[in-house]
Amino acid sequence: MALTQQQRVELSSLVGDRRVDAVVAGRARMVLWRDEGRSAEEVAALAGVSRPTVNTWVRRYHDHGVPGLADRPRPGKPAEVPGSVRARILALTRMAPPAVTGLTHWSSRELANYLARHEETRVSHNFIADLWRQHGLAPHRSGTFKLSRDPAFADKVVDIVGLYLNPPDGAVVLCVDEKTQVQALDRTQPLLPIDFDRTEKRTHDYVRHGTTNLFAALNTATGTVTARCFPKRRGAEFLTFMKTIAAAYPGRELHVVVDNLSTHTTDEVKTWLADNPRIVFHFTPTGSSWLNMVEIWFGIITRQAIRRGTFTSVTRLTRAINDYVTAWNTDAKPFVWTATPSEILTKVRWVHTEVRKLLTNNDK
Repeated sequence: MALTQQQRVELSSLVGDRRVDAVVAGRARMVLWRDEGRSAEEVAALAGVSRPTVNTWVRRYHDHGVPGLADRPRPGKPAEVPGSVRARILALTRMAPPAVTGLTHWSSRELANYLARHEETRVSHNFIADLWRQHGLAPHRSGTFKLSRDPAFADKVVDIVGLYLNPPDGAVVLCVDEKTQVQALDRTQPLLPIDFDRTEKRTHDYVRHGTTNLFAALNTATGTVTARCFPKRRGAEFLTFMKTIAAAYPGRELHVVVDNLSTHTTDEVKTWLADNPRIVFHFTPTGSSWLNMVEIWFGIITRQAIRRGTFTSVTRLTRAINDYVTAWNTDAKPFVWTATPSEILTKVRWVHTEVRKLLTNNDK
């Protein structure tokens, strides 16, 4: 049975919406592929499933629509998750992942794996995702943040958020950072929505052709981005990039939000700043890169231009990045910061209190 235009639009929206469960998105893609005239065998090969599985989900969709793509409830009473486990999940979610994980932020699968390996607590990643939705948590987004141990955390929050909410008259506020080791991947297999939610990496599905380091400066007032790729990420490259930025705003007072990294504080950088008093650095607290709004833009370019791209060389990757920046700037819009310093500090104090309570209860 051929799909209607409305059905195709509905299924395509499921495939492209990151809020939709990746498994459901993969099933929607199978239905679309079959409607395009592909055989069940071909779709099965593309999706990495069996032919009967393809037929099952196509039939389920035609019988029940989008609800038919979800898993049916299993018989029996669902297992109860103790309140202490729920509290532990929420506490871990609001903290930075432990160093042993090597993660910058949690995904539901990574958190479930961590609990099983290190705390002998077994819950499904679906349960964790549901719990996050119930409490309005999204660790993969810039709106969440980890606890910082920087003793000057409060002062730095007030300083940087003050720039966002009330920038100095006539000054330009820029958010600057680097996205390191961006890989030029030449994919040998189609990339499906379900691939992004897998724990293991399918290394046989792509070939690496090197990496580049993306430096970017976001103008908080206009939303425009100045970007440049470098083969290395050192203090020398950072200073070269900052000189480019300074030249783009001649004679203007520049307030630059940067992370407190060694590449941003070399002797050469300090000397250059002393020679250019119109340029002032504002350092984010340790472990609080979420305060730097250019991180939002890095997330967007990763999703829209890098993650699913196929690049046979670093040159092609760099060209794609430059093309994306050009297109972005033709219709740039600024990100709007709404949280006040007091709101942020109140939330951080609350999280600290809840973590202390949890640790105290675990010690009893």
